[in-house]
Amino acid sequence: MDLNEQVKQIINAVGGLSNITSATHCVTRLRFILKDEKTVDTKELEKIEIVKGSFSANGQFQVIVGPGLVNKAYAALIKETGLKEASKEEIKQASNEKLHPVQKGVKVLADIFIPILPAIVAAGILMGLNNLLANPGIFYEKPVLEVHPGWAGISNMINIIASTSFSFLPALVGWSAVKKFGGNPVLGIVLGLILINPALMPGAQYARTPEDVQYWNILGLNIAKIGYQGQVIPILFSSYLLAKTEQFLSKKIPDMVQLIFVAPLTLLITGFFTFTIIGPVTMWFANLITNGVVGLFDISPVIAGVIFGALVSPLVVTGMHHLFLGVNLQMIGALGYATLWPIQVMASLGQGAAALAIFFICKNKKMKGVAISAAISAWLGITEPAIFGVNLRYRFPFIASMIGAGVAGGIVSFAGVKAGSIGISGLPAFLSIFTEYWGVYFLAMGTSITITIVLTIIFSKMKIFEKQLQDE
Repeated sequence: MDLNEQVKQIINAVGGLSNITSATHCVTRLRFILKDEKTVDTKELEKIEIVKGSFSANGQFQVIVGPGLVNKAYAALIKETGLKEASKEEIKQASNEKLHPVQKGVKVLADIFIPILPAIVAAGILMGLNNLLANPGIFYEKPVLEVHPGWAGISNMINIIASTSFSFLPALVGWSAVKKFGGNPVLGIVLGLILINPALMPGAQYARTPEDVQYWNILGLNIAKIGYQGQVIPILFSSYLLAKTEQFLSKKIPDMVQLIFVAPLTLLITGFFTFTIIGPVTMWFANLITNGVVGLFDISPVIAGVIFGALVSPLVVTGMHHLFLGVNLQMIGALGYATLWPIQVMASLGQGAAALAIFFICKNKKMKGVAISAAISAWLGITEPAIFGVNLRYRFPFIASMIGAGVAGGIVSFAGVKAGSIGISGLPAFLSIFTEYWGVYFLAMGTSITITIVLTIIFSKMKIFEKQLQDE
């Protein structure tokens, strides 16, 4: 069918032109702000040839089209509707108005962490490669570096490149957070670097020897010279204060002298309140979260792992999984390892396995193509195509993946698997896991995939679900 005709069908399926407030697109999806999403005819929409799935998230109704083709479809959409081309920022602003406070809070965190995710994932992968060279029992009984000393230079270089993102994490978060809150992102970088200045005692060292800390004496007030290396929560709150302080000063100080006064005063005010109030309070809160997560898994690791593993995919649907990126980064900064992320990987594997099972079960050629590409994507860490394009459509694969991920999560938690970094949440995830846990982690990965595939096949033969496949 002609592309223009298919775009007309998409418009009708989402409720017609009168139901569309604005529209934009990303790499793979048409993104609509609709007046009433209840009027969308999902079944008719997904019968259209170019449509590979649809879902609603963060106040936007998104239609999966695919890379390349989505640009042509959007151009045809604008031509057909006469709508003004909307930027992603305009769409975000419009979608924010449709979110409740909790969703808005989660979205703020997502908007802060997602831009720095490539640096974090790249660091995790490189750390994994260095682990292959530096740990014994992988290729030889001894580490590769002992067997082949000539590799020591490249290993050291990889280690420096990989550790930089985590060593300077507050600077990355400061840049992204200040930008999100409407301030100068360069000042956010400087703020992050201030919090990890080598002249400050690292927080980990302060926890061991608090009596060695030095103080600033300012007007009789003793302020501890403590750094916040690897911390996430302190820089988030400080970034908000910095952005609002800069905005206030920019309004009050004349334009001709802003360059002289705004940035210095902003950094000085933010720095003072960070070291006196924000830092100590948020550090206490951050440690409370870390200790709470660790304590929960200490009480009953199996139950905690099963519940968390099963709930990861529903959290992805709501967007609340972004909260755990901050928690994982906080754990790595405070403890040197993360325990939640290894469990989250089980959900990605389960979603990919469910989509793969649908590829073999379903007779619809279009859905077969969507399912196999979604399975590959999920096993490389991007689960949205599998979740929204395949598994939620039939429901039973989604349920099967939750069960598979839950059982695998219980195994991971029971074994106390730890990740030294955050990498790709799929098959390559083992590179971020400490090597002593590889055996049990491979077992858990296989468990998530196997249970999900078996249950998806079993569920597909049940009368309650069988009709869904026959209707395709």
